[in-house]
Amino acid sequence: MGLVRARVHVAPVGYEIDRIVLPAVELKAERVWLLVHDKPNEDRATGIIERVAAALEGEGIAVAREAHDRRSLFGIIRAVRGILEREEGNDVFVNLASGSKIQAVAGMMAAMMFGEGRGVKPFYAEARDYAGFEGEPASTGIREIVPIPSYEIRIPEERLVRTLGIMAERGGKITKKELAEAADRQGIISVGSTGANYSQARFAMLDKGIIRPLEAWGFVEVKKVGRNRWVSLTEEGRNATEILL
Repeated sequence: MGLVRARVHVAPVGYEIDRIVLPAVELKAERVWLLVHDKPNEDRATGIIERVAAALEGEGIAVAREAHDRRSLFGIIRAVRGILEREEGNDVFVNLASGSKIQAVAGMMAAMMFGEGRGVKPFYAEARDYAGFEGEPASTGIREIVPIPSYEIRIPEERLVRTLGIMAERGGKITKKELAEAADRQGIISVGSTGANYSQARFAMLDKGIIRPLEAWGFVEVKKVGRNRWVSLTEEGRNATEILL
């Protein structure tokens, strides 16, 4: 990490130019990440993207692009999370005004889930005037840049996330025995016992340290089918894997 923290903006690109460029200039951004649709041939805002990039570069601001599915809440959250991780040690400003509503929601969620300790600052740029015709930017000018308070959304501990990853790799369903073996093998659980009662101690560690916390999160459920106990991802658990893995 350098001694000087760079000022970085993250901005979805829809049909706005000024609401991306003017806050970046006013807040002295050194770099702007443009969130762009991952299917350019389906993106009617392609021309806007190039105009935004040219305007930023004309102000001496570096431009980076991150492709994502702009219709996917989880895809947008993952894209923003990836930028936050790459910009570790810098001050990151997340623009909630420049894209669609789903991009604004995803940007705010990413800031709340992954912004702790990272200097992440969501903001909303209020437009000065709105256009009344199609084919041009949706608004011009900015009236005010409004900081948005960001409250932490807790996420599970790493060992629980790694366990979700094991389950996701198995299609979201795994026997308790297989999960115990995989968690032991990957160092997710640590079994102090040895000898004849090793397997029993491993099950106890899995229950106490992994399964019960995941059940408390609402991410897994355990059912007995025949002689086996199966651990399955719930809908909430599958959603969590979309964001956290």
